[in-house]
Amino acid sequence: MLTNIACVLAALIGAAVVFLGARAFWAPQAATGFGIPGTPTDDPVFRAWLQVKGIRDTATGLFIFVLLAGTTPQVLGWFLLVAVIIPVGDTLTVLRSNGPKAAAYGIHGATAVTMAAISALLLLA
Repeated sequence: MLTNIACVLAALIGAAVVFLGARAFWAPQAATGFGIPGTPTDDPVFRAWLQVKGIRDTATGLFIFVLLAGTTPQVLGWFLLVAVIIPVGDTLTVLRSNGPKAAAYGIHGATAVTMAAISALLLLA
């Protein structure tokens, strides 16, 4: 039962990450600044960076679904644990850019904690 709950939570994380990645392409203005203040959304460099982030997010979310479909909960758990590096890095990037702590901890940090918790559930299953 706990494994099923953890797998559903992992699928929700995967769906959210795919959604955020895709949104970088269809509504880039919605990702304004990523928590980094003063980010010009009309800047071509920012648009290119956002596309890189969108590809990264989409691929990461799809990896979760591939692992859900074709491997054990423990392998998915290890993947999620390693993938925690991404939101931790995002948290540090926002903080180093003097971004709002609410965005750093409330979005990116909370994502890291959630992913680590789901990973623990999967690894203990």
